[in-house]
Amino acid sequence: MDFYEAVKSRRTVRDFKEEPVDMEVIKRILSAGLKAPSNDHLRNWEFVILNDKSEIEKVLKKIPKKVTEKRLEFIVNSMGLKNECQQKMYQDAIPKQYSMLHNAGCLVLPFYRQKAPLLAPKTLSSLNGFASIWCCIENIFLAAAAEGLACSMRIPMTGETEYLAEVMGCPTDYFMPCFLSIGYPAEEAAVIEQKEVKIEDKIHINKW
Repeated sequence: MDFYEAVKSRRTVRDFKEEPVDMEVIKRILSAGLKAPSNDHLRNWEFVILNDKSEIEKVLKKIPKKVTEKRLEFIVNSMGLKNECQQKMYQDAIPKQYSMLHNAGCLVLPFYRQKAPLLAPKTLSSLNGFASIWCCIENIFLAAAAEGLACSMRIPMTGETEYLAEVMGCPTDYFMPCFLSIGYPAEEAAVIEQKEVKIEDKIHINKW
């Protein structure tokens, strides 16, 4: 797939076919992630690949399987969202936080090395590792799109990171920024309209 076509076709999908993804395809996708810029030039990134449902269910234990309509309405209203695209996105996303990770063909847990406390950085450069792993993840998104696959992600909530570290047995200086599901989109996968933005409205020449 052409690069710009992959960029254009990349969309977050939260409805997946329960169909496995070939490991060689996953390796190609993660290899593309390894081509991303690395803050220390060493690519201290590790990937836990989960394709066994019992192991996936263990990892997702802390994530609620269902959200009631009343709870969904409360969460969306409490966020104070004014944009209709935002509202629709969260209304679709919040109830699917468990299923989008459970049903996808493959669940990937990306880890990066974090020496200083992530939530108490002394300088911006303390976040270099955090910044570079997201470059890696974006490459993974685009590579998945080029393979005709889709991705979704969940940033861990309170308690999930600690639980994952315990279950996975990862080194104490490695941190997981998100759950990442990769798979084949369901035929009826929801497509949420995105806010249209023109690049001309975002460019500032020589000064703001």
